[in-house]
Amino acid sequence: MRKKSSSTFVLIALLASLSCVAKAQTAEQALAFERQGNLGEAAELWIAVTQRNPQDAGAFAHLGFVLAKEQKYQEAASSYRKALALNPSLSGLELNLGLAEFKQGNYRAAVPAFKSALTADPSSTQASILLGMSYYGDKEYALAAEDLEPVSKAEPGNLELHEILAECCLWLKNAACGKEHFEQIMKQDPNSAAAHILMGEAYDGLGQSSNAIAEFEAAKKVSPNEPRVHFGLGYVYWKSREYDEAKREFESELSADSSNALALTYLGDIALKGDHADAALSLLGRATKINQDIRIAYLDLGSIYLRKERYKDAQAAFHRAVTLDPSQSDAHYQLGRLYQMLGNTAAADQEFDIVQKLYQKSDDKVAKNMSLRMH
Repeated sequence: MRKKSSSTFVLIALLASLSCVAKAQTAEQALAFERQGNLGEAAELWIAVTQRNPQDAGAFAHLGFVLAKEQKYQEAASSYRKALALNPSLSGLELNLGLAEFKQGNYRAAVPAFKSALTADPSSTQASILLGMSYYGDKEYALAAEDLEPVSKAEPGNLELHEILAECCLWLKNAACGKEHFEQIMKQDPNSAAAHILMGEAYDGLGQSSNAIAEFEAAKKVSPNEPRVHFGLGYVYWKSREYDEAKREFESELSADSSNALALTYLGDIALKGDHADAALSLLGRATKINQDIRIAYLDLGSIYLRKERYKDAQAAFHRAVTLDPSQSDAHYQLGRLYQMLGNTAAADQEFDIVQKLYQKSDDKVAKNMSLRMH
């Protein structure tokens, strides 16, 4: 075998040296662009750096930062994960990853990142708030309250935190806890429309409809265009079976937000209760195109289809209502009626048996509410 000449070794060393210099210059240029706010140019150069050296954790971290600044959160999260895989000890990386997932609405994916960030820095208020908000976004209200409550006590003037905690309390069916937070908000901002709305929800949860209506009316007076105010008021009227008032409020909500699927649903329900099946069908059809997770919309659609002898459509609608909440008796009852009409006695008996078992578990209030929804 021939030995390589010394000139060859010199050439290889020179090329390696030039490569290192080129990498350093590219990284320096990328940093310069990054500091100047030239994000597109910075991203291109950081990509070049990572292609030349796929083990450069810092380059991937910088690339993630630039992509996040460009609001390319999915790509940013991917870059942050590569950086973490190469060097888990890079400072601030877990927090940045969590933010990239959070801003995509990937709340569950954000939780582990914020947990790690909080473990690295237990005093980080930002990490605590973001972890709590991620739980809130993922509808884990008890966990959200657990993380946000200490922060709200440390920052009593943070009205947004009190609002979020109040909503968590309501979702946890702890109306008294929600009312406590609303009162704190009202002390600091007596004219807060959002606080009146949340207080209205709290009173509704406590079964105090007249107080709930008063709070929603106060919110409407302070800010007539406040999101949710007309829907909230309409819903309380609907529950109180004051359908004309409810219809007026739901229509006001739709005039501000024509894509409010819940407002469309309850307008459809009111139309159905008023024996306007075709109008109800149109409203409920629009609602389910926007949101396929509103149980009462499918319950009402099933009832309309049943009246129109569209049995296959009725069965599909009732099954969807059961899927969305199998613990509610009304959809099982309607399925039982449908199977009776179709002559399927065994299936009907099975549904009625489920109704009986659920009825025994429910209290009088639930049973009464159920009976109101049967058409």
